[in-house]
Amino acid sequence: MKSLSQRANGVTPSPTLAISAKAKEMKKQGVDVIIFGAGEPDFDTPKFVKQAAISAINEGFTKYTPASGTKELKEAVVAKLQRDNKLDYSANQIIISCGAKHSLYNCFQAICNPGDEVIIFSPYWVSYPEMIKLAGAVPVVVTTKEQDGFRPSLSSVTSAISQKTKAIIINSPCNPTGSVYPEELLRQIGEAAVKNDLWIISDEVYEKIIFDSKEYISIAALGEDIKSHTIVVNAVSKTYAMTGWRIGYLAGPAEAIKAMGNIQSHSTSNPNSIAQRAALTALGGNQEEVSKMVVEFEKRRNFIVEKLKEFEKVSFHKPEGAFYLFLNIGSFLKQDSKGVKKINNSVDFANYLLQEAKVAVVPGSAFGADDYIRMSFATSIQDLSKGLDRIETALFRVGVF
Repeated sequence: MKSLSQRANGVTPSPTLAISAKAKEMKKQGVDVIIFGAGEPDFDTPKFVKQAAISAINEGFTKYTPASGTKELKEAVVAKLQRDNKLDYSANQIIISCGAKHSLYNCFQAICNPGDEVIIFSPYWVSYPEMIKLAGAVPVVVTTKEQDGFRPSLSSVTSAISQKTKAIIINSPCNPTGSVYPEELLRQIGEAAVKNDLWIISDEVYEKIIFDSKEYISIAALGEDIKSHTIVVNAVSKTYAMTGWRIGYLAGPAEAIKAMGNIQSHSTSNPNSIAQRAALTALGGNQEEVSKMVVEFEKRRNFIVEKLKEFEKVSFHKPEGAFYLFLNIGSFLKQDSKGVKKINNSVDFANYLLQEAKVAVVPGSAFGADDYIRMSFATSIQDLSKGLDRIETALFRVGVF
């Protein structure tokens, strides 16, 4: 058999896939599994957005669009960035893609050369290191700590910068920790990037899902020098419960956007035409449904936080945004238990919860933090209550309480 490319062989499979497959199979068999692994809102796409897609189909808007997206949608993104983030761009500084993940992939392909280094903060979103490696570059991991709110210190950032560094990735609000970076830290990172002539890739897909009346700040809004070094990545997926529509976008310097457009034109070509029309309506329409969704997420955040305070031997940073809680389960690992196979890592822990509690969570190893599990609260309070009760019972059974 002919060999595969080094590129393909170098990509690590997600450790979450096996547990996800098990949970889905159990569901098919009629097992009452509570899923805390969802990386998407459990709300439906707003009706007026769906109607826009139906109208697009009926009008025959089903052909190719320009490879980098329609002019109308680009202009809607320009208006959104000015309205919500106080950022001024022109349409030639915007590219529409098949989701924020696609935007990020295009970005790394456009800016990275073999051997370049890209700084990422652990816990990180699972696809960052793999995308960097696919671009021939090297992920450099800066570990953040729970007691620091999972935020890096300036010294940890600057000490990771080398002559090979090409970019720094920021994800705020963060998947998986829910951490939100304050303005002072964003400014420090931005100034360090400008000083060292580095790209900043700002993943802002959770910007609208933010709690406690916090104001969201885009790093690109902190000065023209910082903006000129920044590529802003966003999508309609989380904000409008449109994950399956696959529409993302990014904004940045025109020369970088042009390069990404060239790459996209030879890979996917244009994003789905119908989904683009729906995204246009979402960005320009009534935002009331978004506000309602965020209010509900905050209620769920408050519920899971209060419930977990009753648990022993766990700790966590209270999420400030997104819809995840990153639970520290380190005290349970590699400990003797009552007749149960020793739980050595977060994958073992997740497997145990799935089998014994019928609750699916995501192992922290997927995010570079093996002492943790990610729990999504993108589900009803009823399911949150039931699932947490099951977890407590399962942990008591093996003597961890």
